[in-house]
Amino acid sequence: MTCKLYFIVSCMLVLCTCCHPEKKKDTQLPGIEIQTMERLDTLLASDPSKALSEMDSLLPLLKDSILYYRGIVFKSKAYMLTSCQQKADSMLKMAERFCASCNESEEELSLRASVFNMEGNQLARQTKFDSACVKFLQAYNLYTKIGEKIKRFNVMLNLADVYIREGYYDKGSLWYHHSLALADSLGLSGQQCFPAYYGLGQVYMELRDFAQCDAYFDRAGRYYDDMKPFEKNIYLNNRGNSYYFRQDYPTALKYFRRSMACASAHPEMEYERNLTMINLGEVFLLMNQTDSASYYLSRCYDFFKKVDNNSALYYIDTQLIELALKEGNLPLAQKRLKEAVKPAFVEPNMIHIRNRYLQHYFEQSKDFRQAYYYLRENSRIDDSIRSERIKMRAQEFALRYQRDSTLMAKEILIQQTENKVLILHQWLYIGGLTVLFLIIATGAWLLYRKKKHDMEELKMQAIITSLQLKNIRNRISPHFIFNILGREINSLKDQESNAYLHKLIKLIRRNLELAESTAVTLADELDFVKTYIAIEERVLQPDFEMYITIAPTLDIRQIKIPVTLLQIPVENAVKHALIGKEGRRLLWIEIKDCRQHIEIVIRDNGGGFRMMTNGEGTGTGLKILAQTIQLLNSYNPDPIVMTIDNVKIEDREETGCEIKFTIPVNYSYLLRRIKDINLWRRFTERLLLMTKKAQ
Repeated sequence: MTCKLYFIVSCMLVLCTCCHPEKKKDTQLPGIEIQTMERLDTLLASDPSKALSEMDSLLPLLKDSILYYRGIVFKSKAYMLTSCQQKADSMLKMAERFCASCNESEEELSLRASVFNMEGNQLARQTKFDSACVKFLQAYNLYTKIGEKIKRFNVMLNLADVYIREGYYDKGSLWYHHSLALADSLGLSGQQCFPAYYGLGQVYMELRDFAQCDAYFDRAGRYYDDMKPFEKNIYLNNRGNSYYFRQDYPTALKYFRRSMACASAHPEMEYERNLTMINLGEVFLLMNQTDSASYYLSRCYDFFKKVDNNSALYYIDTQLIELALKEGNLPLAQKRLKEAVKPAFVEPNMIHIRNRYLQHYFEQSKDFRQAYYYLRENSRIDDSIRSERIKMRAQEFALRYQRDSTLMAKEILIQQTENKVLILHQWLYIGGLTVLFLIIATGAWLLYRKKKHDMEELKMQAIITSLQLKNIRNRISPHFIFNILGREINSLKDQESNAYLHKLIKLIRRNLELAESTAVTLADELDFVKTYIAIEERVLQPDFEMYITIAPTLDIRQIKIPVTLLQIPVENAVKHALIGKEGRRLLWIEIKDCRQHIEIVIRDNGGGFRMMTNGEGTGTGLKILAQTIQLLNSYNPDPIVMTIDNVKIEDREETGCEIKFTIPVNYSYLLRRIKDINLWRRFTERLLLMTKKAQ
């Protein structure tokens, strides 16, 4: 009876290796071809013929040799599922020859393992279980070596099935339990594990432990709606067999009919459909419905003879012998017994059923000696089953002990890990407190530095205030002096001297006013320069000329420049270049609009810039101007640029000095609070020292 179940399980296990492809090893293969292969793997479960046709179209396009021979193995699966055994063997031999020349890369080992797995399934179909077991173990070891755990899980199911078919129920159960343990470690869902559940249900069915059998079948049945057609066929046949062994033939018949309907709805499931016919034939035989039994047994006989499946034929012959006895045709039963196939290996359950029918045959033949012999043989088999049941119980206890030991070891490991984590937390707390202490200490130190900084700033502010008070006091005396000078000048009768002295007083008073700020308008600075030139004209005339050129787009009353920006270069030009020059004395002031900046050029024809002059000056004025510009530049992103060059005067064979200032349009003259007190202190001290030297 159970032989038909075994063949179905073989088909299922072949497809299992397609249902859970492990993708991480194929990342080096062409992506689009891999996606097509995976889609065909899914299609194989529902329509092997269509999947085979599409694979035939895809194979010529596969350039990668590993991927190509994966397609060859795929074709062998499809041929096996469509009952083309010779073609399946041919495909496997091609793949096997390629694997013999392969290296030891992971992709090649994976391909070799899949070939071993397929060969194992082929051998299992031919009831060569010892050889099948060897192939499955080879596949299992290779998948273990390269770390493909999903495929290893599927091979474990194959091994469990082979051991059960050989009658080693303890080993089969052990492999099923190992597969479930691996599934737990991989986090597989129950939907992926139900083949192991109804496999264990079959084990307990064979041992006649129907309580455990139903428990596992019910567990698998939760996922019935998620099963593929061939998986539903397996499940229904298994459940029917469990009621067959309980001699509840009507319930068994109900499940077998559902299985037949499932297989009939899918034309490609020809193998499963004929296996289900064997089940139906035997149940009808046991229910004494000989016509129905004869119908199903005769229909499936020709198919299994065509595919040369001796194991199935042996089982059908067994049913036909009993059918002849129930029909009262002893000679036909004798003939069928004589012509029955004799496989090299017969499964224990099939022997048990054959012995029962042979006992009936010899009872009908009045050969009670032989009848008693087969009765005794079946008793021995029953004793063996009971022994297996006891062995299974012992195996379960050992497995539970192993599992409990493993759990205890895990708990100990977890406890040790928790202790390590606790120690780590303690160190983290200590480290956190240390960091917190350092942060507090750093904050206190920064606060101390800030207070010290503020104190230094206050001291500097006091110094600046003191200097400002001194400046005010110094300006009070000139104020009275200007008043007295003005009164005395007004009393003079010489109008020319009077005008000259008034200009001088205006110049000095304006100079004091400009000294109060860092910037003045360009108009004020030009007015100051014109006043200064008016005073110096008596010395420069009669050959002195000054040209002032201002771009018409500029409003000199709105444009601000640093104080003394024009005064100092003009004064230097007059004092050091033009006064002592013979011939024409020329001075140019050009103010240009360059959009983004204003360009101011002061040029003379006094012979060019010289480090030493005949005058008394030391160049301190330009140094002070440069320091002032440097200070202002520190508060602006775009600086004022000052350049001094000796240039040739156009249309004249003379050299002159040219001072050029480039002033950005949005230049700011606000001196924001200086953070670096030491820098401000050094600058102030240097500026005061240079001012004293200039005086």
